[in-house]
Amino acid sequence: MSQPGPDRHRRSAKIAAFQERRLGGTVIRTRRSRLDVADLVPNDRQPRLGPKQDDELQRQIEANEGLFEPLLVEPHPDRPDQYRIIDGERRWTNSMALVEEGKSQFSQVPVEITDRTLTDEERLRAWIYIHRQRKEWDAKEKEMVAYRLVELVGRASAANILGTTVRELDKLVQVFELSQRFTNLRDPASAITWARELTGVNKSLLTPSIVDAVVTKVARQQITNSKDLRKLRVILRDPVARAHFTDDDATIDSAMLRVAGAAKPANGLVDQLDAAMKTIRDVPWTELDKLRGDPNVVQRVAEAEELLRSLRLNLSS
Repeated sequence: MSQPGPDRHRRSAKIAAFQERRLGGTVIRTRRSRLDVADLVPNDRQPRLGPKQDDELQRQIEANEGLFEPLLVEPHPDRPDQYRIIDGERRWTNSMALVEEGKSQFSQVPVEITDRTLTDEERLRAWIYIHRQRKEWDAKEKEMVAYRLVELVGRASAANILGTTVRELDKLVQVFELSQRFTNLRDPASAITWARELTGVNKSLLTPSIVDAVVTKVARQQITNSKDLRKLRVILRDPVARAHFTDDDATIDSAMLRVAGAAKPANGLVDQLDAAMKTIRDVPWTELDKLRGDPNVVQRVAEAEELLRSLRLNLSS
């Protein structure tokens, strides 16, 4: 009997190297390897939107002397000897950035290669399953991915891939579209939080002029806490308070004072303490940055701290 040739041995070894991996309802076969970043190609139908370059991630890659988590890639359908990224485009982008800075030690990255090119649906389902295991999914990605999936595959398929109803999908898309209007925030990811709070208000009360007013007041820092938007459920039911809220200089608090039957603040110590704490919480972060290191401000804070400590001791005794 003739002995198998070396090519056959290599081919058998390659096949044996593949292992089954289950990603929710999607089962794929992959093998581990390392590839040059130049051999990887991003997916033009990537569900994640927005910039991928991240200085902090680059620092982490350098500190760890490379990537710990492998990129999930597939054989490129049109480019021999290249692989398309299924998951890990941010890691790839920032590894590329380091290589372009002349740090060639980051040119090789760990990868997990599928045994074939996936279908569009398999690729999307795999990506979504992986990202649902991560903390940022609930923090900011759910609405963004819903919006992108509708663009890629339509509402019905998008709802099916996400495992939700079309009605719930539409809500996620609405939140994402609204979040795009909240700009110039200290933390851009918080735009989703603002949009979630605002869309929680009754739709019959949330007219375009009210939405415009909220977006403007957040940009001007007249509203600094997204949870304050819950008070709109009271304000918008009162015609006087609602009309006042759309004024340029109006705030949530000034509108609340115009709600019919609203309790007027008493002059007691507790109310004064509440007012003082709210004033402190509402100081814009830009103003705090200007005051940072000011010896007079630091001294006044120390005096206030001592006064409050004395007050607490007197009230506790």
